[in-house]
This record gives sequence, structure tokens and C-alpha cells, in this order.
Amino acid sequence: MPADATPDLHLESLGDDIRRHILSNLGNDIYPPDPFRYFTGLAYAIRDRLIRMWLATQATYYDTMSKRVYYLSMEFLPGRFLMNYVTNMGLEDGCRKTAEALGYRLEDLAEEERDAGLGNGGLGRLASCYMDSIATMRIPGYGYGILYDYGLFHQTIVGGWQEERADNWRRHGSPWVIDRVEHLYEVRFNGKSEAYHDDKGNLRYRWVDADTVMAMPCDILIPGHDGKHVTNMRLWAAASSQGFSLRDFNQGDFVGAMQAKILSENISKVLYPNDEPVAGKELRLKQQYFLVAATLRDILRRHKKSGPSFDAFADQVAIQLNDTHPTIAVAELMRILVDEEFLPWEEAWDICRRTFAYTNHTVLPEALETWPLDLMGRVLPRHVEIIAEIDRRFQEEIRAKYPGDEGKIWRMAIIDRGSSRVRMANLAIVGSHAVNGVAKLHSDILREKVFPDFDAFYPGKFTNVTNGITPRRWLLQANPALSRLITDRIGPDWVTELTRLTELIPLAEDPDFRKAWRDAKRENKKRLARYVLRKIGLGINPGSLFDVQVKRMHEYKRQLLNVLHAVTLYNRLRRDPSLPVPPRTILIGGKAAPGYFMAKRIIRLITAVAETINADNAMKGRLRMLFLPNYCVSQAEKVIPAADLSQQISTAGMEASGTGNMKFALNGALTIGTLDGANIEIMQEVGADNIFIFGLTAPEVEAARAGGLDPRRRVADDPELAEALDMIGRGYFVPNEPDLFAPIVDNLLGHGDYYCITADYRPCIEAQDRVNALYLDPEAWTRTSILNTANMGYFSSDRAVMEYARNIWRIAPLGE
Repeated sequence: MPADATPDLHLESLGDDIRRHILSNLGNDIYPPDPFRYFTGLAYAIRDRLIRMWLATQATYYDTMSKRVYYLSMEFLPGRFLMNYVTNMGLEDGCRKTAEALGYRLEDLAEEERDAGLGNGGLGRLASCYMDSIATMRIPGYGYGILYDYGLFHQTIVGGWQEERADNWRRHGSPWVIDRVEHLYEVRFNGKSEAYHDDKGNLRYRWVDADTVMAMPCDILIPGHDGKHVTNMRLWAAASSQGFSLRDFNQGDFVGAMQAKILSENISKVLYPNDEPVAGKELRLKQQYFLVAATLRDILRRHKKSGPSFDAFADQVAIQLNDTHPTIAVAELMRILVDEEFLPWEEAWDICRRTFAYTNHTVLPEALETWPLDLMGRVLPRHVEIIAEIDRRFQEEIRAKYPGDEGKIWRMAIIDRGSSRVRMANLAIVGSHAVNGVAKLHSDILREKVFPDFDAFYPGKFTNVTNGITPRRWLLQANPALSRLITDRIGPDWVTELTRLTELIPLAEDPDFRKAWRDAKRENKKRLARYVLRKIGLGINPGSLFDVQVKRMHEYKRQLLNVLHAVTLYNRLRRDPSLPVPPRTILIGGKAAPGYFMAKRIIRLITAVAETINADNAMKGRLRMLFLPNYCVSQAEKVIPAADLSQQISTAGMEASGTGNMKFALNGALTIGTLDGANIEIMQEVGADNIFIFGLTAPEVEAARAGGLDPRRRVADDPELAEALDMIGRGYFVPNEPDLFAPIVDNLLGHGDYYCITADYRPCIEAQDRVNALYLDPEAWTRTSILNTANMGYFSSDRAVMEYARNIWRIAPLGE
């Protein structure tokens, strides 16, 4: 099928196909009607159409001999697939009519699908946005990850506390997962490295006495917009190479008979196993190598279809390492090329460095991934030898360039001799031809603060690709009310050319358009209110200002600062019920890592403050607060279009980029935030007058920490801050447990206020006062909201992917 052809999707047979799949695939009757049954039948009918388009795309790859990109990520966070598929394939109207003919609303069938538990937060969601854009922009490429049986965890709130339970997202199967049992690959662990001489007398190494696990590829298809190009995520599931031991079973050892199978298949069992115990660390390392080893086997299989030579490998293959998790791929490719393909070291190393590129996602040196040398040596014995040789040769290069500078060698070494740990970020930098940050500030910090030695050693290797989000998922699909309004006024081209949104700028001055804009927001707020009532039994007022902070719970993201503002506003309203502020609903959501004591206690604080506020009759119609449990992609699709105010208040210099900030602004929410991550570029695009920026800048944060923040003095100088902290610390919000939140206050005041909450409190309150003033003028607020959406075109993942394709992968879209 030509790349620009419109596929025949046979919508007239969709209803019959749904019934056929219910009968044949599910083995069920179509009566009595069951929504899950009909969702599954619809999913299989959509998948049938996707497969035909995917086969046509794959044929185009081979016909054109295109260079391909392989995007390696330990996480993908795709959310639900059904509505994304029907939106991108242009099937929404047809599916809606078919569903109605079967007695259902399409939205009700879509609610039957569980979010895919393949990722946790921004890293995985970014990877999924990039997969959408790779398909839409017709970039030949694939995503590679792991098919986890269980996601991070399902969060519930019990007695105000977070509780975790298994996220068994595949318990009813998944119609989207296509098992490729014909391409099983063997992955090895443990054993030892053995030296030998080949028949020409050359010293060689081989990996022997290893344990083996089988990797089975499972595909999930990803259609681009209009269905003209379909790629796939290839996710690996672990299978035992030994299976069931009949001998042990017959001897009565029923558990032992299954032990090898269970241990092998644990590798793809859970996203982010607890890595506090040694066994958890080992499992996490095995997961990373499992992904890498199976993926490289698949890449090599595909490459060798064109011949056995590696001369053109780096001209045909680009591998993007999404963070350090897949970095062991550098050592694995070297092992394959040197030990199995018998290439000279120098030739193999040249291939590696031209093939790999690395995206860094953290500005925190302490968060950079390292692995104990003894653990890696036990699990991957040959790889440790290869990494040591890479490190030795690299140190020789440093000595040649900076003779006598042992300090530089110590800082840049891949193996940290002091801690005997392998620095994965250093390996990724040395083994890649390009290293990028994900926002301008982030990339500047990487070059100037985190990796200045590497930036000087490799001039031009460090670059920036600011993150982006897909407008198909995060506006067209998630916000039909607003996307219809936009399309009615400027046409549909914005869906793939997001910069076309600038055509909305003149409409910000049109009173009728502003009213229509408010009507769309009101529709979304009513939808969210219905969802909240259904999920947690709490009513919220769609006429109030929806003030939203939804993201991973972490001290640097400063949910605590948000709580302090809520307490301050509560105190002001208690003192003066006639205070001229708009009614406000504060919504907070996010998961805390199971072992993160402080983050979990802050969740309990949020729920306690919310319970107090919501029980106070004086706050009715003025202030409401709630915690949204189990924040996930499908919940975000309801929350983000309804938000009026987007809280992006991380400590400056600590957020790499963020993508939630982009999603909210694209949907017309106004941002209140610090000059951190991509907030800086959002401000540059939307204009400083259309965003509420406050607080210390990254250099000011660094200077304040160096000089001592003295949080107690700041509290003493600010009566409202002192009052809020006193209420929290003495148990005002939990009178039956007066000491419950003392650790939060003690941590803030007794340990230097590392996250600068007391320093940024008063600027935050003043920014919130500006929010109140603007919201009381609906016309001015709406105008600003329109201008935010209109100026968000730069933050499309299409733009980001094209920057990768042109500048890093050197790949042209099909058809160019």
C-alpha cells in the first residue's frame, strides 16, 4: 500500500466482526449483552484492521531499505488503547454508530479497558508520545520494552493513607497483545567468562555455564494519525527454558518442580520490583539485561536479512537509550561483535558509538544509576570484563588529553574505584555519539554542573531536545469539546501541525469565541465532577476554580507547598468569610513509592487537610479539597481538560522537563510554577503575562543552599507561614494523633529546607493572589487561556521526534 494511501477499513462490516469475535475468539454468546464482552469484540475487530495496515508499513520498510530507529525504554505508559486507536484511524464516528446499534455508548465500552501497566510516570508517558509521533511522522522505527504482568501498583486510600495492591492489568488478557512465539530468543545470566584461542591463535572469550531464560516478543501496534503508518512496540515476556520438572514432581517435590519456571518468569512479572533487598537489585539488573539482550538479537536478525556484513550497521540502525536503564546494551553489542562476530575491538567500538544515543532524564547526580561491580560480575560476568576494558581505554584517552589530571580521571571513570560501582551514565556517554537533555535548562545543567568534564572532552556531543506531547492523545482524544471548537474555527490541520494553533490568537479578542471556550471548559469540568462523585463519592462545584496538581509524589515536586497554600487560604476564609476570592477546588493526585516515608506522610497530610476543610460548613461554596487516588493516564484524560490552574511548582533546577505542564497548557489551563524544567520554555512561548511564575531561580536555589537557608528565620518573619506550620505540627488536622505530622515540620525546619519551601512560600502566596484576581474577571481569564493553547505548538512530540530524526538518528521520514 502506498504510504499516502487511505486504507480500506470496511466499516460496514464492523458490527458483524464484533459479533464474530465474541463467538469465535471469546467463545461466548452475544446474549445477554455484556459491556466487557462487546469491548473485547470491538478491540479484536479494530486489531484486524490495524494488522493489515501494519503489514503494509513493514513492507514499505523493506522495500525502501530504510534506516530504522529502535527506542529502548524500560517503561512505556500508553494508557488505554481503544479510543486512541479509533481516533488516530479516523474510526470514531463509525465505531460510535456501531456501538449504538449494539446498545452501547462508545465511551462506556472504552471504560471497560484497563490502563496498561507498562510504565509509571513521565519517562514512560514520554516514550508513548514518541511512539505516536514516530508513527504519525512516518519515521521507520520501533519501541522496545518489557511486557510486565503487573504494573507499579494500584493505589487506594484507606484511613487517609496510601495502600498498594497488585496492578494485575492483564488478569482478563489483552486483545492488543500479539504473541510472536516464532521468534524466541535465549537470554543468559550468571556462569563465567572463559578465555580460549581460536584456530588462528587469537585470544577469544566466551560465556559458559550460564543459566538461560527465553524471551518471547509480544507486539502492540501503534497507528499514526489517519492510519497511514502503523508501527509497533515490541515487548518481551520471559519464559522458562526448562519448564516443568517431571522428575521432581514424581518425587513429591511439587513446588520444586515449578521452581525454575517461576524464577525465570519473574523477570517480566513486575514493573519496578523493590530493589532494597539484594534479590530485588539482582532482579532489576536482570530485567534491564533481558530487555537489551533480546532486543539486540531482534535487531541483528532483522539486519542480517540484508547480508552478514556489519560495514553498514550504524548506517542502518539507530538505538536510542531512554535514560540509563538500557545502557548495558553498549557492553552487550560489544560482546556480540567481538566474541560472536569476531570483529576487531576498534571496529566494534566504532560501530557501537555511531549506533547508540542517550537521553538523560535527571539533573540530580545522586539519582544517576550505578550498579555494584560484584553484583554485575555475578550476573553478567563477561560484560564486566568488557566494561573494564572500555574504561581502561577511555582513561588512556583522558590521560593523553589531560596528562597528570588524576582528579578528572577519577570523576570521569566508568567504574568508580572508590565505591566499586559501575556508573551507567558515564558508560552511556562514552558509548554514544549523542547525549541529550530534555529541556533547555536541563541540558544547560547537564553541561555545566552534572557532566562538565564530559562536555569539555566531547565538544558538541551534548545537545538538547525539549520534550513534547502528542496532540492526538492530549487534545483531540482527551478533550473533544475543545478540539471540536478549534477545528470548527481553524480547520483540522492542527492535529499534525500543532503550530497552526497560533491561528487562534486573534480569536482571543472575540467575545463569542471566548464564551464558546468557556462552555467547552464547563463541559469538561462537569465530566470530571461526575467522575469524582462516582470514584470517591465527593461532589465538586464545576463553577469553582479547578486548581490541579497531579504527578508523582516527591519532595522536590513540592506537594507540601501546595498544602501550605491550601491551609493559608482556609485560614483567611475562616477569618473573613466575605474575602473576595473565587470559589476554589484543589485537586491533588499521585503515587508515592512504597518505601518513600515522607511522600506517603505528605499524602496523609493532604487527606487530613482535605477532610478538615470539607467538613467545615463555612467552606461550603468557597473551598473544597480532595486527593484523587490511583492517578493514571485514563484519569489524566479526564482531569487535564477540566483544569483551570496547573501547579508546576518544583524546586527550580530539579525537574528535568516535565510533560504534564505541557498537557495542561495545551488544554487551556494557566500555569502557576517556578522557572524549572520546560516551564521556562512555556513562559517564552505563551508570554510572561500569561503565566504565573514565582520563586527562586535555579542559580538562586544553589546560592541559597550554599549560604544556608535558615528556614526558622523565614517562618518567624511570616505570620501566615508560622500559623500554617503550627497547625500541621501540633495536630490541628488530626486531633486524635497530634504528633502524626511532626516529622514533616521537623524535616522542613531542622534539616535546612533543602527544597526551599519556606523560601518560596510567600512568592507562591502572592502568585496565587494574582490567580484569584484574574479568575474574578472571566473575560480576561478566558483570553489568557486561549493564548496559552494558541502558543503551545512548539511542545508537540512531532517536533521533538523530528529533531531526533534529523539531528541524532539521521533518519528521513518515509516518502521524503
